[in-house]
Amino acid sequence: MNVKSPLIALLALIVMSCNPTKKTNPESNGETIAEKYWKLKILQGKDIKMKENQEREIYFILKTNDNRVTGFAGCNALSGEFILEEVNRIRFKNMAVTMKVCPDLAINDSEFLAVFNLADNYTVKDDILCLNMGKRAPLAVFEAVYMN
Repeated sequence: MNVKSPLIALLALIVMSCNPTKKTNPESNGETIAEKYWKLKILQGKDIKMKENQEREIYFILKTNDNRVTGFAGCNALSGEFILEEVNRIRFKNMAVTMKVCPDLAINDSEFLAVFNLADNYTVKDDILCLNMGKRAPLAVFEAVYMN
């Protein structure tokens, strides 16, 4: 059996669950995206694996109290603001990162941060969040992680 086949099938399933043409509002159905730890799984169609020299995994959290986004971009901490709008629309603004240099990491922080500048909508289903631009393939796919 080809090892790539199950991986391709899994990626196809994730991408299909991220279909940005869905016009319902998950926030109204109890599927909130705020106050959850969203771990990056796929960036620009590529699987993301944490490297040994990486400080921690890439993630973000949307905090509803003050509409803040916080997280980690692979090398640097990130912060900014977000606005959730009707029909799964989302906007990020005033995004900032710390200025640490990490030359040996596989992912450049700027690749991940570009998602926040480009994303204008999202889809969420079964703890999988996709940040999208228009009706294109997802810019990034995240999985909710629940802490005990």
